[in-house]
Amino acid sequence: MSTTTKAARKSASKFGRLLGVGAERLMKEPQLVAIADGLVVTDVAAEAWFTLSSSNTDLMPEDRQDMEQDAAALALAKALPGYECHLKVIWARLDGEDYREEARRIFTAGDVEAVADMWARRLDSLDLPQRHILLGVRLAERDSAANATVKHGVAGALGVAHTGLDQTELAHLDGLARRMERRLEATPWRARIAPAELLAWAVSRESFRPQPAPPHLPTISGAALVRLTQSKAIPHADHMRLMDARGRTAAWVSVLAMPAFPEQLVTPGEQEWLRCLSEIRYSHPKTGDDALVCPEASVRFTVWTKGYAIKSVDKQRQSAKEQRRSAAEGSAGETFAEVEETESVMEDLRRQMTRDGMTLLEDHPRIIVSSTESLEDLRARTDAVTAHYAGLSIDVTVASEEQRELWLEAQIGDMLRVLDLGHKRTTDALAASMFWGGSEAGDDEGPIAGLLTGTTPGVCRIDITAGSARGDATTTAFVGRSGRGKTTSMMLATLIAGLKGAFSLMLGFKGDEGGLVKAGEYLGLDSHHVTCGLNTPAVADVFRLLPTGDAALQVVSQLLIILPERMREAGVETHLLRACNAVAQHDDAATWQVIAHLQDSSDPLAIEAGDALAELSRTQLGAPLLGHPHDGASPLRPEPGLWLVQVPGLTMPQAGTRPGEMTMTERVSLALMRGLIAYALNTSARADLRNLPKVVAIPEVHVLTGTDDGRRFLDYIARTGRAMDTSLAIDTQDPKSLLGMDGVLEAITTVCAFEQSTRSQQDAMAELLRLPVSDSTRALIHSVGKNAHGDIRPGHCIVRDRRDRVATMQWDAPSYELLRALSTNPKDQGQDHEDAPNDTAGRGEPPGAASANSLHNPPPEGSEAA
Repeated sequence: MSTTTKAARKSASKFGRLLGVGAERLMKEPQLVAIADGLVVTDVAAEAWFTLSSSNTDLMPEDRQDMEQDAAALALAKALPGYECHLKVIWARLDGEDYREEARRIFTAGDVEAVADMWARRLDSLDLPQRHILLGVRLAERDSAANATVKHGVAGALGVAHTGLDQTELAHLDGLARRMERRLEATPWRARIAPAELLAWAVSRESFRPQPAPPHLPTISGAALVRLTQSKAIPHADHMRLMDARGRTAAWVSVLAMPAFPEQLVTPGEQEWLRCLSEIRYSHPKTGDDALVCPEASVRFTVWTKGYAIKSVDKQRQSAKEQRRSAAEGSAGETFAEVEETESVMEDLRRQMTRDGMTLLEDHPRIIVSSTESLEDLRARTDAVTAHYAGLSIDVTVASEEQRELWLEAQIGDMLRVLDLGHKRTTDALAASMFWGGSEAGDDEGPIAGLLTGTTPGVCRIDITAGSARGDATTTAFVGRSGRGKTTSMMLATLIAGLKGAFSLMLGFKGDEGGLVKAGEYLGLDSHHVTCGLNTPAVADVFRLLPTGDAALQVVSQLLIILPERMREAGVETHLLRACNAVAQHDDAATWQVIAHLQDSSDPLAIEAGDALAELSRTQLGAPLLGHPHDGASPLRPEPGLWLVQVPGLTMPQAGTRPGEMTMTERVSLALMRGLIAYALNTSARADLRNLPKVVAIPEVHVLTGTDDGRRFLDYIARTGRAMDTSLAIDTQDPKSLLGMDGVLEAITTVCAFEQSTRSQQDAMAELLRLPVSDSTRALIHSVGKNAHGDIRPGHCIVRDRRDRVATMQWDAPSYELLRALSTNPKDQGQDHEDAPNDTAGRGEPPGAASANSLHNPPPEGSEAA
């Protein structure tokens, strides 16, 4: 402690003794001097501040949670002994305007302004809280005699000398903060230096006044800092009243103390006393709505060095031992059970500290409840917090007549003021709070895909095109039973990729994906819908899809699949190759010309083959490959945009089926699929598109995994996706079919697991999620697609992200119109077809004109939402 601080405390203690209170309660509030990255400097001390990362513990196996808690307790003992620390758990609302600006940077195609506006209004309507975990560590005292000599020196390079902080001192403090960061970044919290803007926001928010955005400077000080910290607070017996600049009440705040904890905390479980902050709900006193309280936490603590902790334990043990001996020498010869228990507990504690690296700490936990509505609302929130903790056998009470001191104590840069409301316990006790636990999954940045539905509210960001950019694998799997929203979710992910300017190709083998193009047009994307059938002859003609040099052999391969085995055995391959080579010399080469070349041949086998192919070109599956094209270019072009290629009626042979055992339908289906695969592969490998993000999305991928060709295609795209900047999105009802495909499994970075009902499929899903194959995991997978009443909850799934974090999430669309366009429900699609001629709204109607949404205003019964 510095000389000036000691003097001030000594002076305050004289008055404190007269009033019967501690000296700290009467200490003057420290004045903020400057805020920089990772630093908060006051006139009495300098603190390093770090952001702590959340850990996804909701679905973490119990043994891993135990390991995480033990690692946190050890980190407290090893990284922070002797330091005064301040832990804060605070909440912020996800502002739609902030995401509007972010969306303008993320999206580059389509109607960017409309998309940004949709998401901004959607987020504002949800009013989502986001958790921030901050840890402050006091590094140095500043008001010593040495520092006092430079308080009014010459202005330094940063122009902050009038505050007493010169460049030399700032550099020294920054070095101390960086060293502390290296000690904390290897902990379960993965600590990082807190940006100056975040710290400025955390300081200014306490006033509940609108504040200007913090300046983008290395150090915030002087007038800018004064504006951020302007506030007026009036203390009352059980709350603080915060005033705005006009003297009106801006908020009511109550600080709650935690005077008593049970002797033992059961973790993992409900007694994780800081992790459960996000679970506390209350009934609004006026509307009766069930809403989140989102109380905040402020915990000042000091980890004792091991030597001091062992000395304290030995002192307590020795005291208990002497009491036991004294009682044994008395006339009764009996000792109190409490004395014997204390001695035994101290002996066990000393052994643990010596053997396990554990130590003691002194902490002072506070819960902060606030309301911007009314004092009545604040008290309803406070009662809910008190009742919640009472159910966990933890006492939480409103600190009567000490609101001012406790409110000041919770401020960043202040000090511990109320010493008699603390606890001395092991580092395990603070680690057991699991303050960093909850729900966390998805990417750190990028487009919002949905909402987390675990114990910690927030958004989930998923970008299926991001794998290649960060040098990672590029496959995303959507897995689950029919009707649970996996295809719609994949279409949403594909749309997002299209908005980012990617070439997005969806190969639809199911036939209900037409909403992708409607949604793309609704968002202003360049969208193309190609249905392979009699009305689209030559749409998948390989000669028209691939460069001429590559096309000839691919066409030969296709035609050999289509023709019966007896023709192949008779040597028809030579005739096919001769015809394809001849046609390849033409600028407008096409497969129908190969057929005509065969029919004009003098060889009976070639003529028979040509006639057979000509007849097949008049069928639903044969026309896209073999038919004579209509006027104009082929609708399939390797250009950026949204491309949906549908192949209704495709019937694929089972893997391992010999060519001679295939039916004619299976042979033509296989040839058509090969043509589309060749198109997808060629587009992803084009040199002129190498720098363009590309997405190949395949609903019902089990259609492909059942064939040797399909499995080879998936394996190739998955393995080479990073090099070609091509992302693969697959959707299947059969997770078991993926387990034998090592190339695909190795390339999967994200899994979205929807409901699965059979035991074997649940076990396969658990392996994809990297969860234990157990009854609890099966129950989780079985129930994820239903709400509390057992009704289907479309779009709700378990997500495993690239860091192997597992959480539950709800895929979400920014407007009901977009969600309705993507519906795969036959009733919705039939209604859309009937309404199409009478639809006059078009793109002129503002996005999101109807107020319904996928979570709070569900679509009509019978329609699929997400």
